[in-house]
Amino acid sequence: MEYRYLGASGFRVPALAFGTATFGGTTDFFKAWGSTDVAAANRLVDVCLDHGVTLFDSADVYSNGAAEEILGAAIKGKRDRLLISTKATFPTGDGPNDYGSSRFHLVEAVDKALKRLGTDHIDLLQLHGQDNHTPVEETLSTLDQLVRAGKVRYVGGSNFAGWHMMKSLAAADRYGYPRYVAHQAYYSLLNRDYEWELMPLGRDQGVGAVVWSPLGWGKLTGKIRRDQPAQPGSRAHDIAGTGPAYPEERLFAIVDALGAVSKEVDKSIPQVALNWLLQRPTVSSIIIGARNEEQLVQNIGAVGWNLTPEQVAKLDAASDAKPSYPTWHQKGFPMLNRPLV
Repeated sequence: MEYRYLGASGFRVPALAFGTATFGGTTDFFKAWGSTDVAAANRLVDVCLDHGVTLFDSADVYSNGAAEEILGAAIKGKRDRLLISTKATFPTGDGPNDYGSSRFHLVEAVDKALKRLGTDHIDLLQLHGQDNHTPVEETLSTLDQLVRAGKVRYVGGSNFAGWHMMKSLAAADRYGYPRYVAHQAYYSLLNRDYEWELMPLGRDQGVGAVVWSPLGWGKLTGKIRRDQPAQPGSRAHDIAGTGPAYPEERLFAIVDALGAVSKEVDKSIPQVALNWLLQRPTVSSIIIGARNEEQLVQNIGAVGWNLTPEQVAKLDAASDAKPSYPTWHQKGFPMLNRPLV
């Protein structure tokens, strides 16, 4: 397994991380992702560790906390061999303070997560979404408190707008609070919006991308084609109305290109899609999910080799899309901008 620095920090993480959204399945939404129980989770954790996938990502809202509980049970006796990333901010109850990035909610959320995970510290805590009501100074001072208490090692954001991430980084520098070294963001061949603003910010400010849903919400598996719709039992079918928007023909064009490249390199379509991401700037780790051992091992096969520049260019061309303003305007003046790669 390849290890990479997480942003500009000295913390090294595996290029592939394991996402636990498939653990539990206690709600209709997460059941579409998977319903992995403790016994199956224990096996998946062991397979990950055998292949060097040592970072496990969760969140307090995954199956109402069940994912963290199952992960905690599956890592008993193995804690010193792995890293834990989890997230907080989204609603976990009906109370007025059961959501957000306030001091009240974050302190309580971390304590509850530690209990569910059965550990005394979280290696990477990420705010699951930006809270536009709480001052960033309050949030960052709370994260500083949690780091100083030894409950959290590193901090990051998730699903932030560029302006909010930059505002938080500036406040951290001003007051000496921990900087966000990670941004858990959606990025895939199907939707490359991350490149427009968040990637340049990450490169400039030393914020590493921890990529979620790298296969485009389950659309880039190769199982969906022009004459082959999504099948029951898959996320693409069971919760089809969720996830990022895309033109259908765009998906088919990308899958066609992935299929052509997969034949050239003798790899699966998901492996090619993941490998393309691994070669993108600022990407520190990619979160892969799996309902079973076979799927997990196949996804892990995305590392240890590289697409050629020509193959990357083919996928770039198939997935290219005109960005939103002001990025499309800025791209008209290349002499003023550094290229992405």
